[in-house]
Order: sequence, then C-alpha cells, then structure tokens
Amino acid sequence: MLEISDFIEAYEAFVPWARNWLNTMSSPWRLGQIAFVGVAFFAAWIIRRQLTPRFNIWMRGLTLTNRRARFLILIRDRIRWLVFVLILWIAALVLAEVTWPSRSYLIRFVAELSTALVALSIISRLIRNQLVRRTVRWAAWITVTLWMTGFFDETVALLDGAAIRLGETRLSALLILQTMLSVGITIFLASWLSGEARVRLMRNEELSPSMRVLSEKLITVLLYGLALVIGLQFIGFDLTTLTVLSGAIGLGLGFGLQKVVSNLVSGVILLLDKSIKPGDVISLGDTFGWISGLGARYVSVVTRDGREYLIPNEDLITNQVVNWSHSSKLVRLDIFFGVSYDSDPHAVRKIAVEAANSVSRVQAEPKAVCHIVGFGDSSIDFILRFWIDDPSGGLTNIRGNVYLALWDALKANEVEIPFPRRDITVVERSDG
Repeated sequence: MLEISDFIEAYEAFVPWARNWLNTMSSPWRLGQIAFVGVAFFAAWIIRRQLTPRFNIWMRGLTLTNRRARFLILIRDRIRWLVFVLILWIAALVLAEVTWPSRSYLIRFVAELSTALVALSIISRLIRNQLVRRTVRWAAWITVTLWMTGFFDETVALLDGAAIRLGETRLSALLILQTMLSVGITIFLASWLSGEARVRLMRNEELSPSMRVLSEKLITVLLYGLALVIGLQFIGFDLTTLTVLSGAIGLGLGFGLQKVVSNLVSGVILLLDKSIKPGDVISLGDTFGWISGLGARYVSVVTRDGREYLIPNEDLITNQVVNWSHSSKLVRLDIFFGVSYDSDPHAVRKIAVEAANSVSRVQAEPKAVCHIVGFGDSSIDFILRFWIDDPSGGLTNIRGNVYLALWDALKANEVEIPFPRRDITVVERSDG
C-alpha cells in the first residue's frame, strides 16, 4: 500500500524551505558571486586547453613507474577542475580581506564544494571496477552536495516519505538507497580483501597450486557471503525472511542448475584430490595442452597453437584424462624408423642412441634405448625410446628434432634408409 500522506507531508515541508533558500540567492551580491563563478569556470577551461599539451610533453620526457604515471594522468585529466578550485580560493581569500564575509560567502562555498568533489573523484580511482567506481563517485558527490547545501535532512525526509507497505514491511526509497549503499560498500571491501588474500596465497610456496586455488575460492565465497549478510543487517533487514526463498532455491538447483552444481562440485573434488593443478600437461580426447587456470565451473587448457579450451570440470571427472605431469614430469617418447638389410644393426642402435642424446631436451637419465622390432619387406625396423622432463614445451617439436638428428647421424655413417622400389621389365613381342 502506497503511503501518500507521509510523502505529501515531507514534500510540503521541503518546498517552502527550498523556495526560501533560492530567494536568498537572488540578492545583487549573490548574483555577482554566481557570475564570478561562471567566469572562473570559463577561465579554467581556457587554461586547461593551454596547459594539457605542455603537460603531455613534460610527461614524455620523464622516466616514470606505472604508479607515478597513473597519478600524473589522473592530475592531467583534472587540470580544469584544479585550476577552477585554485581561482575560487584565491578570490575568496582576497574578498575576505577587503570586504564583508557575506559578500564572498558563495564563492567560498563553491570553492569548498568543488574541492570536496575533486578529492572524491581522485579517491574513487582506487576502486578498480568501473561500474562500482562510478556508482560510489556519484553517490558521494550527491551526498556531499546535499550536506554542504543544507538539503540533506530535508531530502532524507522526502525519500523516507516515498514508501509503500507490503504487509508488515515498509519499503521506502530511503531504505532502498541505504540497502544499495551498505551492500555495495561491504561487497567492495570483500572484493578488496579477496584480492589481497589471493596475492598472499599465490606467494605462499608452502601450499600446492591446487590448495592455493581452493583456499582462494573458499575465502572469496566466505567474504562475499559475510559482506551480504552484514550489509543487510546494517539496515535492519530481517534475515529470517530469506528462509522462504530456500525452498525455491533448492527446487531451482534440483531442476535447472544440475550441470552448474555438478561442475562446481567437480571443481572442488579436483582441487581436493590434486589430480590436476595449474601447470600440468594433460590430454583429453583430441585436446593436448597445459592447464593455465582452474575455475569454479571449468578448467582452462592452452594448446601449443595458442587456443584456449574451457573444459567443464565434470568432463575431467567422468572422462579418461592423461596427465603427463601428475606425479612426475618425465615423459617417454617413441619414434620408429627402418634401415636397409646391408646395415649393421648393432652399429645402427648405437648411432640412434647417440643421435637422440645430442638433442638438448632429451634426458640423460633414464637413458635412451633403441631396439629391433621386426624385419620388414625392405628394411630392418627399429624403435628409439627417449625421455623428456618438460612436456609443456611440446611433443611434436621434440620428435621432429630427434628425427632430424637421426637423419644426420645415419647419413654421416652412410646408413641407407630404404624406400619402396618398383622394377618394370619391358618384354618385346615378336611377330611370329
């Protein structure tokens, strides 16, 4: 039910007060001060156009760190307002010395208000999220402006009067704004604390990569949940009313969010059993690459060609996954080749092992070995086995390098690599 009477009462008290405030602004001295403020703003705009190019040239000649560069850019983008504030303060101080305080009151008031707004604009840059930063900035600007102009209490009364009643709950515009502000501030603090915790966890070498990610996610969920509860309780919201929604949320999870919940639970299992972790090299079907990140819903796998696959956590639980670096980074690779029957197989085995060992990524331990695996139609078939300890560096390229080294070694030792040959005999037919 809409409470019109409270709103009308607050409105009727607000309008005469606002009208009286505007009437005080119509005196000649006040109008003169308003005109001076306009001239100061126009002068600041002209000075900004002259100073900004010179400021950019001065910045290019400096050797700046990222933090100092961001600070100077922050100042450069606000040169107009800084000059505007400086002009107003100089005028206010001069007028305060040569005339009555009332004849410089408005200029001093605009100088104080502009200083506060510029300071809030600079401070709000500490917030990284652009939407949150703009919301906080505008909310702070409006609040400070209302407070300094004396409209704050009347505006609060007006917003509190604009309300509707739903049963025993009274919902006003003031309550909605307080909710948005309190929840927004607590969530911002939770986001900042979560970022700090993430940085500290990633620097902790005593924790495994999986435990770092799990700890980070648990801390993030806990902080955001706590921020929401504190923000709602701060405005007096009765949290027991949320129990009504628990049944609907459970029903939604049971029907519409099965896959989402399954991926979330699978992600927690992957982190707890440490079967995969950031940096591991895995194969899943036709996808081969290393894990760049573990998300709440998916695992990010980057392949050698730069493609990034987002694989649902559930697939890593239910499907067969080859983890090339789970318990050890050592990986054995095999290549096959053949030589002609005129070659000495004992010498070929020695040549092949030496060729493999000449490649930089091939490990000395375990040792490379070469064995005969069969006698083909035109070649003696061999298998060359060697080990590497950096599968993230790629498998195809190391095979190619070993093949090239083997080719050069066989050529240098005059060992023939056979290839299929076909002999054609032309028979001449006689006429007889």
